[in-house]
Amino acid sequence: MLTRLFRMHGLLVASHPWEVIVGTVTLTICMMSMNMFTGNDQICGWNFDCPKTEEILSSDIIILTITRCIAIIYIYFQFQNLRQLGSKYILGIAGLFTIFSSFVFSTVVIHFLDKELTGLNEALPFFLLLIDLSKACALAKFALSSSSQDEVRDNIARGMAVLGPTFTLDALVECLVIGVGTMSGVRQLEIMCCFGCMSVLANYFVFMTFFPACVSLVLELSRESQEGHPIWQLSHFSRVMEEEEDNKPNPVTQRVKMIMSLGLVMVHAHSRWLAEPLSINTTMGIPRVGMELDHLSPRRIEPEKPLWHFYLTRMITMDIEQVICLALALLLAIKYIFFEQAEMESTLSLKNPITMSAPTLVPRRPTETCCRKEPPVPRTHDPAQTMADHTPANKEERDEVIRPLPAPATDPQPKNVFVVGEEEEELKSGPTHPNLPPKSRGLDECVAILNNPELGPRFLSDAEVMLLVNSKYIPAYKLEAMMERPERGVAIRRQMISEKLPSPSALSSLPYTDYDYSKVMGTCCENVIGYMPVPVGVAGPLHLDGKQFQVPMATTEGCLVASTNRGCRAIALGGGASSRILADSMTRGPVVRLPSACQAAEVKAWLESTDGFHDIKEAFDSTSRFARLQKLLVGLAGRNLYIRFHSKTGDAMGMNMISKGTEQALSRLQQHFPELQLVAVSGNYCTDKKPAAINWIEGRGKSAVCEATIPAKVVREVLKTTTEALVDVNINKNLVGSAMAGSIGGFNAHAANLVAAIYIACGQDPAQSVGSSNCITLMEASGPTGKDLYISCTMPSIELGTVGGGTNLPPQQACLQMLGVQGASQDCPGENARQLARVVCATVLAGELSLMAALAAGHLVKSHMTHNRSKVNLQEIPGTCTKKAS
Repeated sequence: MLTRLFRMHGLLVASHPWEVIVGTVTLTICMMSMNMFTGNDQICGWNFDCPKTEEILSSDIIILTITRCIAIIYIYFQFQNLRQLGSKYILGIAGLFTIFSSFVFSTVVIHFLDKELTGLNEALPFFLLLIDLSKACALAKFALSSSSQDEVRDNIARGMAVLGPTFTLDALVECLVIGVGTMSGVRQLEIMCCFGCMSVLANYFVFMTFFPACVSLVLELSRESQEGHPIWQLSHFSRVMEEEEDNKPNPVTQRVKMIMSLGLVMVHAHSRWLAEPLSINTTMGIPRVGMELDHLSPRRIEPEKPLWHFYLTRMITMDIEQVICLALALLLAIKYIFFEQAEMESTLSLKNPITMSAPTLVPRRPTETCCRKEPPVPRTHDPAQTMADHTPANKEERDEVIRPLPAPATDPQPKNVFVVGEEEEELKSGPTHPNLPPKSRGLDECVAILNNPELGPRFLSDAEVMLLVNSKYIPAYKLEAMMERPERGVAIRRQMISEKLPSPSALSSLPYTDYDYSKVMGTCCENVIGYMPVPVGVAGPLHLDGKQFQVPMATTEGCLVASTNRGCRAIALGGGASSRILADSMTRGPVVRLPSACQAAEVKAWLESTDGFHDIKEAFDSTSRFARLQKLLVGLAGRNLYIRFHSKTGDAMGMNMISKGTEQALSRLQQHFPELQLVAVSGNYCTDKKPAAINWIEGRGKSAVCEATIPAKVVREVLKTTTEALVDVNINKNLVGSAMAGSIGGFNAHAANLVAAIYIACGQDPAQSVGSSNCITLMEASGPTGKDLYISCTMPSIELGTVGGGTNLPPQQACLQMLGVQGASQDCPGENARQLARVVCATVLAGELSLMAALAAGHLVKSHMTHNRSKVNLQEIPGTCTKKAS
């Protein structure tokens, strides 16, 4: 109920800022004028002879001076908190008006209550300490997290709903606690406590009315003057709503405050109302006491000088403590105005800024797309959206500038949030962006900035960088390396490419943000323009060698994961599968030429000899800790010699490793046979990424075999077929049919489907699924009754690794971690890669089992019509040609 009430109040104040501000200012001016007209005739020393008080001790003066200085410093830090929101003056002026209005309001109300104001100069420091602008800061955060004026009103209403009840209760408790001092009987303490109560109430009144209206109005005016963008560069934050709502006070604390408030109310009621009759009996003595104290009361005198002259004299003849306080206030004011950081700087840090022509932010709510729509025409940085000077290097690296950006086309009014405090270091994503001129600078100036080590590319706009690329000062392929952040280089390349495409918005659906390109550069890809999200499914659990695996599969083919999952279930119900690694050796087959075929035969004979092999092995093994030459297979064609090096490569797939060793071995071979000429380090005798009988016969990479027995009941109930039908289909399809087609290593149903899906998910080279999918699937009846099914898959050339290449990318590493094979094996080098090969072989077996069952039962077409057909009506797509259209 209270939350709704405060929300409605906040919405009302934010929706009518002019009315609230004018009303508050009018009320304050009226109070000031009434106070001037009614209070100027009671000024001690000018027209009033005040009674002499006791001489103040020096210790009291020191304590009072320290208190005043603390109060001034406290107010200074309050203003600094407001400045950190991005506005050095506007919100600060609002805070100053809050303090001034509170003071005037309190003074006038006390005067209306006929209370004496004598001695309030000692109370002023305590009044300043009572002013708390933290709630104003919090409410400003809510307002500044908006991207439109309507959202400003909604967020102010929401902030008022969150902060209003707490602030109300705090103000009530403060008034009641300070109000206890008004019952002390000590006159000066009563005056100060009364003034303190009124100050708390005045601060509450201004916070609930003037401040939210002022913030709403300022944001509206700044957006109009800056074409919709806030003047202090704060259109984007992260997590403001969650942070403030998470900071709600503990309910137990709130209950304690309420109980304490009730207790204090009872104390006040007892002291002021129940004890009132006792004071009636003592009224008889009041006149006499008043007569005795009459000589201590102030008396009116004729002024000797004008009022302005009186005040000027008092200002000139200030005491030392007043001089100290005034000097401190002036120093802090000068520091704040002239020596604070530039108005556009902020200690607020962005979360995951995205740079294209200027950085954008990740929205708080999940959006429908994983990338931002980018404009087809590149634009330069707007100077109104950048910092005020070129000296951000003086600031710590974690301090980042917050700059507004247009919202994406898919979400015109995103909820923007912010992160403050120590989280900045974790979320730091790039260096500070300096101020840039509105127009592109000349080529010579841009080259000078680029070559200046103190400036560099971050002081260049995107348009200027593209100018340097077109002028050949920046190689296009080095954009990621030369920009301050690789992501900016990708964004600029996208802009340059988009201009040359038939459709400038063609890349808008290809994501490129929130990706660690540092792991791609020099390893996985060049001329990067984004990354390709592929759906990843999971099949399992796969029971293999007494362990269970959840197998990740990246594919766009419907039914594949579901079918493999059914095969895994059948294997599990049959007791699991077993596997073995038959061989482990990557190959490289260079081609060399000799002057004659006879000399080539001599070299072949030497390589096949024991001495020749050991000599070549010594040279080969010296190039790596893991590369170990196992054997040489030498083929001769005329005077050309084809040498197939077989080597272990640890947990790496090993093509680079074995190529390095091959070059060293050929250098050693040339020492023995100077006439030998290297034609190519790869002579297709390897054979890599091409169908080849040599891989099928001799093997390449990991050679694996996997087997399982499926009970007749599982074949019947899970696979929906019979063992006899499966065996018959396997013979006539996988064996006879493949032989009729002249297939090499293709004696299977769809091994390549499973190999490619796992390779893409786990960071392998997808092109190597050509040789890796060599497989022969065998099925036969088994068991006592001959109704059970025995199935095996033999794969002689599984080419994979768990280190290097795409396995260094975090998403691919996650899939390898699912299988427990990420990185190099610490106990036994190469074991992780061998385990991955066993999983691949067993997954192929599961896929073979399920697909062959579907074929035997006649379910293949039906399942694919259900799960593997697009639901898009092609006849409704513009540009397609159909019979109906023709």
